[in-house]
Amino acid sequence: MNHEIDLSKYRIRTDLAVEAIENSDAKSGIEEVVHEEEQIKITEITLDESIASSIQKKAGNYITIEFKDVSDHHNRENVKQQFIKYFQKLLAKCQIQKDDSCLIVGLGNRKSTPDALGPLTIDQILVTNHLFLLDYPEEGFRPVSAITPGVMGETGIETSEMVESIIQTLKPDFVIVIDALASQSITRINTTIQMSNTGIHPGSGIGNSRKEISKETLGIPVLAIGIPTVVDAVTVVSDTLQFLQKFYSFQKDFSHNPMQKMVHGSMNYLKQNINVNEEEKKELFGILGSFNAEETKTLIHEVLTPVGYNLMVTPKEVDFVMNHLSDILGNGINQALHEKVNENV
Repeated sequence: MNHEIDLSKYRIRTDLAVEAIENSDAKSGIEEVVHEEEQIKITEITLDESIASSIQKKAGNYITIEFKDVSDHHNRENVKQQFIKYFQKLLAKCQIQKDDSCLIVGLGNRKSTPDALGPLTIDQILVTNHLFLLDYPEEGFRPVSAITPGVMGETGIETSEMVESIIQTLKPDFVIVIDALASQSITRINTTIQMSNTGIHPGSGIGNSRKEISKETLGIPVLAIGIPTVVDAVTVVSDTLQFLQKFYSFQKDFSHNPMQKMVHGSMNYLKQNINVNEEEKKELFGILGSFNAEETKTLIHEVLTPVGYNLMVTPKEVDFVMNHLSDILGNGINQALHEKVNENV
């Protein structure tokens, strides 16, 4: 039985460059460096113009930090230090000097917890621009302004237009924009930080993309920081099917391996090196098992979207996690921008 799927019509989008590359067969135009520090995975990506449009990303630099848990204080501090280190590296790539003035924009809706990453981060920002207007503060600080422009549904104003107006008045040297993002994997929700020098589309995390905020639209460097905080039902279902395939294959191998039978307790099959073959997929799922991962996700999108069941969901502990994530970003940005703050920590 043949099933023709129009992938272009229902292609699932992602804000993460690492996922866009994973979904692409392109071999050129991508420079990727992956390494691990303190059990934190860092991926540095440079995209040139030859590949950017084909994977629906802008050419530029992307740095992704992937971690497992921020509820533990030690883990949270490790993530924060890696964020500071690589954000400073991105500042250097953009040739931003230590005295350059900055406007920080926290996008999102404070009333919706998964979309409140920007406003919650702004609450942690050390604002200094008014001190420079009154009297020059001690050395080691730079002029920093911050704003939470809200969402268009509340203000009736396009966010990018509001930011552009503020820039015309304040004339900062560069902008930092913080927003919730969209991911194609449930494993990256609230466990991934992406920063880039390519700007951002407000509302992209909930599939409500507005006019972009970037160097092309504002005329000054724009550094974007985001964390995927929600996932749609399509992703949950398709990832669950993939997990089922891995679990099924793992259990078959486990039951025939005497050494593994001696291991007490349950094993995390996702951490095992599992190769799911096509026969096992068909054995478990029948016709559905003949589809690849993208075709499966596309089919689920076709099924759920017309009936309005492609819901956006978030983990139940989102309030707890968002407080920790905003602390990492807010205080991390403070230390990255102000040398004096870094010295006192």
